[in-house]
Amino acid sequence: MFDRLIEFLNEAGYLGIAVLMFLENVFPPIPSEIIMPAAGFGAGQGRLSLFGVIVAGTGGSVAGALFWYYVGKWIGADRLRRWAGRHGRWLTLAPRDIDRVDRWFDRHSGKAVLLGRLVPALRTLISVPAGVFGMSLPRFLLFTTLGTALWTTLLAVAGYLLEGQYRIVAAYLNPITNIIVGLVIAAYLYRVATWRAT
Repeated sequence: MFDRLIEFLNEAGYLGIAVLMFLENVFPPIPSEIIMPAAGFGAGQGRLSLFGVIVAGTGGSVAGALFWYYVGKWIGADRLRRWAGRHGRWLTLAPRDIDRVDRWFDRHSGKAVLLGRLVPALRTLISVPAGVFGMSLPRFLLFTTLGTALWTTLLAVAGYLLEGQYRIVAAYLNPITNIIVGLVIAAYLYRVATWRAT
């Protein structure tokens, strides 16, 4: 798969990187932990510029984050409260919990979005509460872009420096991503099993 991805990125260039990073955020076909090191490897071979790779990866990823931000905005806090009232067990939230989360997000939204964009598996999810709880679009874009640029830069530079061994990046990050996803699923299932409407 790595070799095919390299071939695709060599042919599609910056637009291909942006499209893959957009899709990775909307419906992950290939994780960024593979896309960006492969693109960085292409830059290391002189086929692309490292700066262009980082800009394309960041742009595509931010566009994908915007998609989920607007999904969250469409849901909104009021609708989420109604859903929590009807389907609290499956959301693992009661209507009063929405107000608590709303207050917490008002205080910590910048840090939550910035750091969330650096955590595999949570990178996409953090955009939804930003939209739900009304984080302003300029503020969301600022912190999303900062976090995303840092993430894509780290991955692209790793691929650039490791050159032929860029697969090492994915080899280390993929298990970490799987562990985080597994913990999130386990925590959700535990909350569903032990949820009480109080």
